[in-house]
Amino acid sequence: MSTTEERLKERFGAAGFQTSHFRDNVRFDISSENIQSALAFAKNDCGFDFLAELTAADLLEYPDARNRFRVIYVLVNTATGERIILRTHVDLPDPTLPSAVPLWKGANWMEREVFDMFGIRFSGHPNLKRILMPEEFVAFPLRKDYPLRGRGERHNFPVITRAES
Repeated sequence: MSTTEERLKERFGAAGFQTSHFRDNVRFDISSENIQSALAFAKNDCGFDFLAELTAADLLEYPDARNRFRVIYVLVNTATGERIILRTHVDLPDPTLPSAVPLWKGANWMEREVFDMFGIRFSGHPNLKRILMPEEFVAFPLRKDYPLRGRGERHNFPVITRAES
């Protein structure tokens, strides 16, 4: 057991999260109610000063999945090179988590991408709007219930013509 794992267990109690190990990574499954305090604890008390990745997965067709979406935070302690993965879950109809932007400024664009592709909202985000899809787009393309050929949304977009030079 790593010292980070011991410190998290001490802080949140053994019932506050579940751990699993994959290769040299430690993964912590934390409730959505505790994710903000777990992220702050990992940064401020355990030295995980770099948010390397923030992404999501749609678990719609996963067997035994109790929640629709998993949000994954990959944190790195740049002094020691240690890497941990914090995962939490949210559900429809209101998939919302607190923003990690107050902890890591780099979370800004990552949270916007997760919002744009999955529809997961981050409360307290300074500017949560689409960055990959047009503002008129009403669906979320990385959700598993979104059809591969789309729903005809792109036919409503304005046509952009390029002047020939």
